[in-house]
Amino acid sequence: LSLSPLPAKEDETEKDPCSAKKQSPRLCGTTYPLSIIFVVVNEFCERFSFYGMKAVLTLYFANFLHWDDDQSTAIYHAFTGLAYFTPVLGALIADSWLGKFKTIVVLSIVYIIGHVVKSIGAIPPVGNHTVHVALSIFGLFLIALGTGGIKPCVAAFGGDQFEEDQIVQRRRFFSFFYLCINAGSLLSTIITPILRADVTCFGGECYALAFGVPAALMVVATVVFLSGSGLYKNLPPQGNILVGVSRCIGFAIRNRWKHRSSAYPKREHWLDWATEKYPEHVITEIKMVTRVLFLYLPLPMFWALFDQMGSRWTLQATAMNANFGGFIIQPDQMQTINALLIVTFIPVFDMGIYPLFAKSKIKLTPLRRMTVGMLLASVAFIAAAVVELQVQSTLVPEPVVKE
Repeated sequence: LSLSPLPAKEDETEKDPCSAKKQSPRLCGTTYPLSIIFVVVNEFCERFSFYGMKAVLTLYFANFLHWDDDQSTAIYHAFTGLAYFTPVLGALIADSWLGKFKTIVVLSIVYIIGHVVKSIGAIPPVGNHTVHVALSIFGLFLIALGTGGIKPCVAAFGGDQFEEDQIVQRRRFFSFFYLCINAGSLLSTIITPILRADVTCFGGECYALAFGVPAALMVVATVVFLSGSGLYKNLPPQGNILVGVSRCIGFAIRNRWKHRSSAYPKREHWLDWATEKYPEHVITEIKMVTRVLFLYLPLPMFWALFDQMGSRWTLQATAMNANFGGFIIQPDQMQTINALLIVTFIPVFDMGIYPLFAKSKIKLTPLRRMTVGMLLASVAFIAAAVVELQVQSTLVPEPVVKE
């Protein structure tokens, strides 16, 4: 589902040296454009950078900045929320001003600066506790702005590299793109906790190195992306769809209010009150969007629970025995299981379980799959609550200091 943007001016396309008419070289004799390699590698490195930094973030708050569990959890989720809100800003900048390519480059630089500031803030000799907190918060703000800003651009930019008739190739590209996201997440959540725990610097755990390696990966991601600049199809900005949708909805509401009297005939749908200004196909597509939005209503609650893997579940793991016969799992490596299961289960479900249900004439629609997934998530958190009760019952209370 996509709303048709306004057509670009002809003179803009002709003057653009990387216009949409430019044919990209093909990948190893296939029909895939060579430029997607740079996009995919960029995404892999960027996801390694983001999830690698995020994996050790809660323990950094608790052990380095000496915040309590509640404050560590609150700041962790505030950062996560900001990182997933800034895509709106990135989309506005890309669609209305800079275009996808320039937006990715500019915000990637902001992203790198945030990583560097965050890494410096994790070096003990650099200032006092107040300086560490200030550098950490400022660095996280820049990282959230960078990662969120490029998020709506990279995948769409990769899709732009294909011709209109390459539907199958584009679909396979997005599948591989998603696989690279989880591969980067998987490797980073294994490696950065090891760097934190097993490498000693400045007389303690090496958070500076654990944050520095993701910073280096983000530099690699940006360099790789820029290396393919001569191969990209770079579509000019065509206006932000979100702004157009908002204006259409606003006009429909205002027009309905003006004609609220019973003297005016009713219309089939409240968005039909925008027909005086907006074409029928735009209104129809917005109606489809509003219907889909109802499916998203339970998702905030799901993700609020899901992201606790990096906060409460990590803190819970610090109080547990993770020694499996000499093989020790770090508390911040618990998140690795998520990416590992995703990489494993996607082909299992797509090539095994779902076809089996189809042969049994059991129709598993996307809505039913979502429902089952949310029910399983509920069971998972009930299990986590039972584990937490058991952990709390076995903890030795800290002695109270007498005044």
